[in-house]
Parts: sequence; C-alpha cells; structure tokens
Amino acid sequence: MLYFIFLTRRCNLVCTYCGQSNTPTDSMVQEITYSMQDLLKFLKLDPDPIIAFYGGEPLLNIEKLLQIMNRLPHAKFLIQTNGLHLNKVPWNFLNQVNSILVSIDGTAATTDYYRGRSIYRKIITNVNEISKRGFSGDLIARMTISTHTDIFKDVTHLLLLENPHFDHIHWQLDMIWSDKTQYGDLNNWIRNYNKGITQLVDLWMEKIRNEQFVFGIVPFIGITSSLLKKTKSSLRCGAGLDAFAIQTDGSIYACPVCPEFKDFKVGSIYTSKPSEIENSMSIKPPCLECEEYLICGGRCLFTNHHNFWGEDFHLVCSTVKHLINELKRIEPEIRQMIKEKILLEKQFNYPEFNNSCEIIP
Repeated sequence: MLYFIFLTRRCNLVCTYCGQSNTPTDSMVQEITYSMQDLLKFLKLDPDPIIAFYGGEPLLNIEKLLQIMNRLPHAKFLIQTNGLHLNKVPWNFLNQVNSILVSIDGTAATTDYYRGRSIYRKIITNVNEISKRGFSGDLIARMTISTHTDIFKDVTHLLLLENPHFDHIHWQLDMIWSDKTQYGDLNNWIRNYNKGITQLVDLWMEKIRNEQFVFGIVPFIGITSSLLKKTKSSLRCGAGLDAFAIQTDGSIYACPVCPEFKDFKVGSIYTSKPSEIENSMSIKPPCLECEEYLICGGRCLFTNHHNFWGEDFHLVCSTVKHLINELKRIEPEIRQMIKEKILLEKQFNYPEFNNSCEIIP
C-alpha cells in the first residue's frame, strides 16, 4: 500500500492556494512525536510498502527521511517537494528514490504568482542539478491549477522544457477546498479551462500521429489506458482503499489533506495493522450514479464525503467529463495505430505503481 508520511508540518513557502497551515492544532502536530521503532513496526507488516515523503515541506526534515530509507531498503520511495532543498539530499539516497514530484505550476510568471518571487528559477536550478547528476527515477512536474493558470500554455511550457526535462506532467484543480468566489465567473473560467484541455489533447494526438511519441501527460495516459483496456476504475488515488496518510502524531487518515476531519481517521500506527485499514472508506453517491464513474472512479474521496461547494459540485465534475470525452474522441485512432503496430499499448501503461498521481485532476 501507499503511505504518505508527514515528516513535518512546516513549510518554507506560503503559496496562495495551499490548504496546509503552519499553525499547530490538536490534529496537526508540527513535528513527528512517535518513535522510529513504532513507525517501522507498523510499516514492516506490509510486504510491499510505497513510502511518499510528504509535508509541509518534507525536505525540511531530511534526517528523518534518511533514517526511514535506511531501515526500509525493500520499499519504493517518493518525494513530494517544492524543490527548494533537493540539492541537500545526499546523492546515494536521492538515487534510490523511484519518483520525485516537484511542485511547479507552469511558466515562471504563473509559478511565481502562486508561490513567490524567483521560486521558479530556484526550482529549475535544483531540478537541473539532480538531472545532471544522473537522477534516473521518474521526474514529475506536479502542478496546481488555479485562478491565473492558462492550462494549455502552462502545461506545454513544462512539456517542452529541456533543461530540466520532466518525464511526466500532472495537475490538480484548486477547487472544492478553496473559496469558489476567487474565480469570479466560475462558469467562464471552466469554459476556458475546457478549451485548453481540448487544445492539449489535440497537441498530444498530433505528436502521437506524427512521431509515435506519447507525451507524459499523466491524466491523458491514465484515462486512455483504461479506455483501451476497457478496465473499470475504483478511486484512482487509492484514498481509503490502499493509500493512507501517517500524521506526525502517528494517527492514520484516509487522505493526506484532511486531518481536521475525524471521520477520515482510520487508525494509528500504535493500534492498527495495514490489513485492518485497507478498504476502510469508499466512494458513495452521487458519484456511484454518474455515467463516467467507472472511468473517473470518483475523483476525490473528501469531496465525495464533504462537498463544500454544494450544487456547484457538478461544475467541477464537468471538467472531468470534458476531459474523458476528449480522450474518447481520439481513442479510435489510437486503437487503430496499435492494431497496425504503429504504437504499442504499453506506451500508455502508467504509473507502474501508485506514485501518488491521482490521474483525475
């Protein structure tokens, strides 16, 4: 299973869209209070753990990261980071990490608008450094899409970067958690977003058609793979199913972003076993009744259980339906290219394991 381990709640940035807080609460202790022995006792009950180092900014506690990696040599490791301390991780450890998800939101102007002046440049410098040193894992640009994003412009900027080159691009919408009034005319923002998605799909297909090359756009690859294989999907992020968050106090939640909601607490490292928390929460209506449920899987467990936007929930879902329909539009051509052996179906097999890319934005 996948475990998000909060190495710290502290962060060295104050991004405009972030729901994390640097103010301690009963449910969000800033630093780890459990012992390494207690954590390892729990994790070693899982024969194939995937560890996602998370925060706050996890690389503000590199010491704890190194301790965990030393003691779990058989695990797969991910880091979700803002990238500002990537250059401080010892190389012999960094090169054992399977995937690094770097928070970057597109162009320099877009990234710096959300994250602070010159942050884009600092991220690029550090990612370049680990690339030049030969990092061989999956390098993922993890975007947050919010009010000032041009989805087509910002995604293509990251796709076409050469120094550094990101293997994959993934994004999440800054919706449901945030105040919807920040978007002004929400319907108009979504129309523009959907228009950009159509442009991206056309660009993606043009590259496939002309060069037999599949750009690493995670939502496109993941959904297309399901369409090609005709597989039914459960909640793609795995929250509450096979993905859980270990908070700084050792409590375990179904999702890493809602420790203040006690109904999402499913256990603790002191009293639970991995087998006991698996499949402990699931999607419920209205998602179960949606025509795209078997492709979407429910999008977000928290939103499904706690809908902050009321009736406007359907507007967020409309972005997912548009994305799926645009990929259905090009699916027959991709299927034909596979039949003619111009493409290989395995080019759409991603991710190899749950690397915390939720697939559905």
